[in-house]
Amino acid sequence: MAQILVRNVETQLKTRLQRRAKRNGRSMESEVREILRDTLKDEDAQKVGFGTASVALFSGKGIGLEKGQEIREWRGFPLKPISFDE
Repeated sequence: MAQILVRNVETQLKTRLQRRAKRNGRSMESEVREILRDTLKDEDAQKVGFGTASVALFSGKGIGLEKGQEIREWRGFPLKPISFDE
């Protein structure tokens, strides 16, 4: 296993880390490992577009989207404000 040495940690940050570790029943070292794991696991998650995520969230909820159906993403198109004038 690799080791990391972190220098110049602010006293307030160390105190907060100690409190958090105690609250979770871990040593400070174990708490830091857990924080690093939790933070970096999000990087491994595949990023999806808003439309695809929306379909996944609302599929089968009666809004006209079928499972696996994607909403096309519109990027790079200029937006035109709606005109209510006749």
